[in-house]
Amino acid sequence: MPDYFRDDPRSHRERMLAGDLYIADDPDNAALAQRAVQLADAYHQAFVADPEAARGLLTELLGHLGEGAVVKPPLFVDYGENIHIGARTFINYQLTALDPVSITIGQDCQIGPNVQLLTPTHPLEPQPRRDKLEAAEPIVIGDNVWLGGGVIVCPGVTIGDNSVVGAGAVVTKDVPPNSLAVGNPARVIRQLDA
Repeated sequence: MPDYFRDDPRSHRERMLAGDLYIADDPDNAALAQRAVQLADAYHQAFVADPEAARGLLTELLGHLGEGAVVKPPLFVDYGENIHIGARTFINYQLTALDPVSITIGQDCQIGPNVQLLTPTHPLEPQPRRDKLEAAEPIVIGDNVWLGGGVIVCPGVTIGDNSVVGAGAVVTKDVPPNSLAVGNPARVIRQLDA
C-alpha cells in the first residue's frame, strides 16, 4: 500500500476530525466507537424502563443534547461525541448518524423515523478505496427543520432554518432556508412562508 501519510505527522483520528483522508484503524477511534455502541445499547434498554432516567446515558453519548430534546431509540452512531442536538428537537425511531465529523441539528426540529445523516465519504478511485481511505464532511440541520421519514442527508449538506424535506428524499445539495425539498435527488419545489 502506498504511504499516503508520509509527510503528515497527525494520527488518523486527528485527520478524521479535520475532515481529511484517514484510515479508520486508529486505536482511539476503535475504543470510542465501541464505547458509543455500548452507550447507545444501554440507552435503548434504559429507555424501555424509564425514558427520563435514560437521558443521562444519552447526554454521556452525545456531544450536546439540548434541553427538552427527545431521541427515541434505537440510535446508531459512529462516535456520538460529534453529534450536537438543539433544544426541543424530537428525533423519532432508528436515527443513523455517522459522525466522524460534526453533525449539528438545530432547535425545534422534527426528525422522522429511519433518517440517515451520513458524513463519511470514500475515494472514487479504486486503489485508495481498496486501501480503506475515507474522509468526512459535516452536516448542518438548521432550526425548526422537519425531515420526513426515511430521509437521507449526504456528506457536507446544510439544510436551512424552517425547511421541510419530504419522506424518502435523498439530500445531496444544500437546501436554502424556508424551502420544501422532495425527491431523489432532493430538489426544492417551493418556498415556505417564514
